[in-house]
Amino acid sequence: MRQTLIAGGFFDGQQFHQDAVISIEDGHIIALDSVSNAKEVRLQGTLVPGFVDVQVNGGGGALFNSAPTLECIETIGRAHAQFGTTGFLPTLITDKVEVMAQAADAVAEAIKLQSAGVLGIHFEGPHLSVPKKGVHPQSFIRSISDEELAIFSRQDLGIKVVTLAPENVSVEVIKTLVANDVKVCLGHSNADYDTVLAALNAGANGFTHLFNAMSGFGSREPGMVGAALESDAAWCGLIVDGHHVHSATAKVALKAKPQGKIMLVTDAMPPVGLDDDASFELFGTEVIRQGDRLNAKSGELAGCVLDMVGAVNNSVSMLGLSYEEALRMASLYPAQYLQQAKLGTIAVGQRADLVLLAANANDNSRYQVNQTYINGDVVFSRCDKG
Repeated sequence: MRQTLIAGGFFDGQQFHQDAVISIEDGHIIALDSVSNAKEVRLQGTLVPGFVDVQVNGGGGALFNSAPTLECIETIGRAHAQFGTTGFLPTLITDKVEVMAQAADAVAEAIKLQSAGVLGIHFEGPHLSVPKKGVHPQSFIRSISDEELAIFSRQDLGIKVVTLAPENVSVEVIKTLVANDVKVCLGHSNADYDTVLAALNAGANGFTHLFNAMSGFGSREPGMVGAALESDAAWCGLIVDGHHVHSATAKVALKAKPQGKIMLVTDAMPPVGLDDDASFELFGTEVIRQGDRLNAKSGELAGCVLDMVGAVNNSVSMLGLSYEEALRMASLYPAQYLQQAKLGTIAVGQRADLVLLAANANDNSRYQVNQTYINGDVVFSRCDKG
């Protein structure tokens, strides 16, 4: 079925344009035409490419680790669609191998059913470094086994990302993972520079939440941060919530890395999409929400209440980026990292994953999401929400 969206403005992934008709058929954009003289009713706002989030632990009150099911994945997807996320990787943090297998089965079902927004799965652990574990449960951190390799090697999971600490996983295993279509990210690691470099040379090509839970950058020991900033080829996820990374630190990273190699991530937890300040439980530990910050009772940051449109707005207000670049960091760059050529731009032939942005009702210097489209279908409308 063909449909037409008439927008007063749109961002194609490179620049903003005024006035356009976007024609969609079978979930893809089939035509872009100028409508400067059109009299039809237009969408109130600006259409931009849908946001792609490679690290989503939870949302809408659901946590993937607590309920590794299709229903949980769909709850998380609906919560994040309110904030413009049209593609995401449900993310399982360090857990038992049985839970990993259940999570893989749930994602395989979501991929088979073409569940809205689900692109694959991100296993954040369990092969991490204890000194940099954060809130990951130490009791589940372990060496990689054949059982886990078999899960990572499955071919029915869509895009597969595995975060690991290279000091605890051999170069040979990293090569095996890459050969089985796994995107290896480095993180939760105390590795030295040479160990990180060896992992990159073996095929690792990403860093999970840059600066957080990784060996720091020093004058005589560059650490994981130094290796990440030096590498022109590797992508880095960045949490721009004002808590995980100081704005000056993030600005240094943006200057050091080639354009396009830093992408926004949320590291989102269950409270995203909820209006209350309720706490939740993570492996028997209470996680307390205070505004837009989450902390375990032991003090560690415990993921985020960040959403993607919030990350875009923060990148402009905190980091001084243009909206064009902030939007690319939320859509085009993660799509490129995941090798999803049909995502991240508005152009003929692209998938019709779109977000309608408008000035925030309470602060016109920030965007809010008024509508979200996945495959041309409206999956969120602010009017429907009331």
